[in-house]
Amino acid sequence: MSDLLLSVEQVEVVYHDVVTAVQGVNLTARAGQIVCLLGSNGAGKTTTLRAISGFIGLDHARVTGGRIVFAGEDIANAAPHICARAGIALVAERDKVFEQLSVRENLEIGMVAGKTGSQAAGGDRLDLKGIYRFFPELERLTGRQAGFLSGGERQMLAIGSALLTSPRLLLIDELSLGLAPVVVERLAAALTDIRDALGITILLVEQNANIALSIADYGFVMENGRIVLDGDAGRLLAHGDIQEFYLGQGAAAGERRSYRAVKQYARKRRWYG
Repeated sequence: MSDLLLSVEQVEVVYHDVVTAVQGVNLTARAGQIVCLLGSNGAGKTTTLRAISGFIGLDHARVTGGRIVFAGEDIANAAPHICARAGIALVAERDKVFEQLSVRENLEIGMVAGKTGSQAAGGDRLDLKGIYRFFPELERLTGRQAGFLSGGERQMLAIGSALLTSPRLLLIDELSLGLAPVVVERLAAALTDIRDALGITILLVEQNANIALSIADYGFVMENGRIVLDGDAGRLLAHGDIQEFYLGQGAAAGERRSYRAVKQYARKRRWYG
């Protein structure tokens, strides 16, 4: 895990040439790591993922400062298809699947895209049987129209389709959003299996700090468009502020307090505990 695959360096993103959404963001991911990016709504997490994947241009936004270096190449403001060919796949928070197509047809689209993409870190390209190994639920639902899947099944299908493009870096935006805890645990376990089997790097944006830090190697905390805290997942999980503001420990009964409202951090490039 010594090879640096992704380096986000002092990145600034501006929407409509007016609104600065993220500023001075530094983030890294090494080959074979699961890295999580935590933060509340509006912190800039999704913007950061879309900047890495190239989709930021579709949102009328641009990287106006800093660099996004993937596998040694600066991809800031590169088009989505360029990022995809380089080996980056995004599982977006919205529009996860083609609802009018069957489960199998959705997966076959990923297979077609994968023929022109990069090869996954683990070697051989995945096929449908490989996806069904990680998500056997999809094999039973192969003929079902994707629009009739449950939220958890859609997330499995979206991840499976992304994996069939043979990515080196898998970006997942809000894995747990709207899903039951048992489904989230199932998906988190699958991500660990995928990383171990394929050797790909996973960058996970998540509000559920407990589930994210339970599978991540390293974590970053984002507030108001800046990285305010980072460290090994175990050390972040034990950090008092993470426990209070993201795990709900230490607050009065029934009280939900905002991390940004209670404590302001000086921006740090790295947290050492």
